[in-house]
Amino acid sequence: MHGTYEANMAMHDCDVLLAVGARFDDRVTGDTSKFCPSAKIIHVDIDPSSISKIIEVDLSLVGETSKILKSLNKAITPHLSKINKTGLKKWWKIINKWRSKNCLSYKKSNKIIKPQSVIETLYDVTKGNAFVTSDVGQHQMWAAQYYKFDKPNRWINSGGLGTMGFGLPAAMGAQLAFPKSQVVCVTGEASIVMCIQELATCLQYRLPIKVINLNNRYMGMVRQWQEFFYEGRYAMSYMETIPDFVQLANSFGHIGIKIEKPSELKDKLSEAMSMKDRLVFVDVITDQEENVYPMIKSGQAHNEMHLSPTSEDTELA
Repeated sequence: MHGTYEANMAMHDCDVLLAVGARFDDRVTGDTSKFCPSAKIIHVDIDPSSISKIIEVDLSLVGETSKILKSLNKAITPHLSKINKTGLKKWWKIINKWRSKNCLSYKKSNKIIKPQSVIETLYDVTKGNAFVTSDVGQHQMWAAQYYKFDKPNRWINSGGLGTMGFGLPAAMGAQLAFPKSQVVCVTGEASIVMCIQELATCLQYRLPIKVINLNNRYMGMVRQWQEFFYEGRYAMSYMETIPDFVQLANSFGHIGIKIEKPSELKDKLSEAMSMKDRLVFVDVITDQEENVYPMIKSGQAHNEMHLSPTSEDTELA
């Protein structure tokens, strides 16, 4: 639903899809009748009831995925020399053309903090080494898109399950499992209050989590849908009763920091990360109207995306 243009187009136009442990939920498939229309689909899963449950597949491999993938590697290796290198080169040329749209571009600002820039700065400050958890909504998508994860098991979120309140308890678990590592919870003001009482537990167990709250005073993803698909009829999506998070964090015995200007972003995030033995709640006041792009409307196909106004092509693909 919020994948990059090149990834979604590659899915739509591929001729073979190898799906390992995928459940083909609606956030992944879009319109199932238009899903990978020209592809032969191979589904690897330990649960036989998942095979062709949502997407009809051409070949299934049922069993423990690690064993199946090792067997596949063993079977494929002798045939690597037979790869159609000319065809593969053409395919990469097409993919690179899709990449040239720069679908994750956004309008920079020196006056208001863009949520994308928060995640980019967070990546720079942590050098990409943090365990990152998230709650649900726009901030979840921005964290997935702009924190350049290149290590396994560092991105901990609830996927498409919509579990608001997941981020802080997940960060607590990660911090207990890796006490010497940097753990960051990227959240939003609506999600964090779902389990805000766990700040007390964090103090009890001295968990030095860093909470990065992308505070746009909205339930952002709900507002985005209302803007795109409900003619701007905003209802139950604004947050006019949220607390002062700095004072709230302080009241739980932690450190609260507020960031309101783009010029403060790097220094204050660096300051927060430098406090190795304290939980720091960073309340970042962000642009209220920023949207997540690309976006596939519910019921549309992978090649029917809303792109960012700053992308090369702003029309539907």
